[in-house]
Amino acid sequence: MNTPDEECPFCGAIGTDRATATLRTVYAINDRYPVTEGHSLIIPFRHTPDFFTMNSDERTDAFELAEWLREKLLSDDPSVVGLNLGMNCGQAAGQTIMHAHIHLIPRRGGDVLDPRGGVRGVIPEKMKY
Repeated sequence: MNTPDEECPFCGAIGTDRATATLRTVYAINDRYPVTEGHSLIIPFRHTPDFFTMNSDERTDAFELAEWLREKLLSDDPSVVGLNLGMNCGQAAGQTIMHAHIHLIPRRGGDVLDPRGGVRGVIPEKMKY
C-alpha cells in the first residue's frame, strides 16, 4: 500500500496546491464538501485504507497536525468554540474514499439547535440519550 493509487483523489492531491499544511508523513487539505467553514482533512501521504492501517508515525504526525490546525483555527476565528475530530473506517461506517483521512470540523455556538451527542449522530436515533 505504499504506492499512490492513480484512481485515488487524495493520492492525486499530493504535490498540488490543495495542501494547506504538511508535517512529515501527513498533509491537510480543505474538505471539498465542508460540514462547516474551515473543515479540514488530515491525510497520510502513503496510500493506506483507513486509520487502523496507518502506522505509528502517521498517527503521531496526524494528531500533531490536528493540534496545529486547531490552534490556527482558534487564533484566526474567535467564533470557533469547539471541534469534532473523526474518522470513517470502512464503507459501513460511511467512508467513501478508501484512503485514510481524519476530519477536523470546527464548531460554532448555535451552528445546530442541540449539539448534544456529537459524533453519536452518525446513527441519528442514537444521538440523544
